[in-house]
Amino acid sequence: MALFPVISNFQYDFVLQLVAVDTDHSMDEVAAAAAHHSVGRRVAPQPGKVIRVRRQGSEIFYPRQAKLGETDIKPMEALEFIFCDD
Repeated sequence: MALFPVISNFQYDFVLQLVAVDTDHSMDEVAAAAAHHSVGRRVAPQPGKVIRVRRQGSEIFYPRQAKLGETDIKPMEALEFIFCDD
């Protein structure tokens, strides 16, 4: 369990955010932390959608239950947070 900084590039947001998450967080928890800084501020909520996480520029999403500390994500790496159908 350790604090871990990531850069949030949230879909429809024009601001990149530095977000501190925990290595024990699942990708859903990482997405929720990023959403806290964007959704309802500069990004409209999208009820019925889930937020998925992928490395910036990748087409492949991380599994929703994957723990951050178990992935190949590096500190200060830019991640994309994308609204998807459930």
